[in-house]
Amino acid sequence: MIPIKSAREIDKMRLACRTASDVLERVSEMIRPGISTKEIDQAAADLMEEAGVRSAFLGYRLGHRVFPGNICISLNDEIVHGIGSQRRIQYGDIVKLDIGVIQDGWVGDTAATIPVGMIDERVEKLLAVTQSALQSAIEYAHAGERLGDLCATIEDEARRHQFSVVREFVGHGVGRKLHEEPQVPNYGKRGSGPRLKAGMTLAIEPMINLGGSAVRLLEDGWTVCTADGLPSAHFEHTVLITKEEPEILTWRAKTQLR
Repeated sequence: MIPIKSAREIDKMRLACRTASDVLERVSEMIRPGISTKEIDQAAADLMEEAGVRSAFLGYRLGHRVFPGNICISLNDEIVHGIGSQRRIQYGDIVKLDIGVIQDGWVGDTAATIPVGMIDERVEKLLAVTQSALQSAIEYAHAGERLGDLCATIEDEARRHQFSVVREFVGHGVGRKLHEEPQVPNYGKRGSGPRLKAGMTLAIEPMINLGGSAVRLLEDGWTVCTADGLPSAHFEHTVLITKEEPEILTWRAKTQLR
């Protein structure tokens, strides 16, 4: 069952998503060579406390594992679920910031990939294509459209540029819980899946690799990397399905889609 939010619930989602976007924008401004990922994680925690919200990720349980970070911060070949540490960011890195907050019982979830200084031309193209894939998918986020069409669009965009999509980790519905129905893969079969309805809220999050699609899990039990060690990009928006134009609840001024 895919939850349908009421007008009052959507208003609460808007507030949570706005806060998540604000935290992401403010944290992204801190990204520079020499700063540690732990410092970034702590800054995000401070901003959440200032806003009167809590992290949707800290303490998240998956079996016996408990996520220890306030945000997910992943570098270069790390795809998602990276944990802040004493490791310092270097010039030429790409930094994936994934922010989830809980505000008044509702979740806002968003992510972006931040380049540090000048980056390799092919990696720059990867970031642009991942943003473009997200925008293309959002254009299918209308009432009456098939979920499979939205998902297939992401893989089509990646393949067009000789990139690959991550298949083991997917987008998802979001609302009272961080992960709700439906799953939103970055691949799909056109004409398949449930029809989207007004009031659904989806976290659409392309994860696209420069090389192959295979992944590996680090010993920390959380951080997911590309198996071939090549870079990966990640962008995410929480989107409200409406009868008219999709509403990007996590729209942001500085790291918006271009």
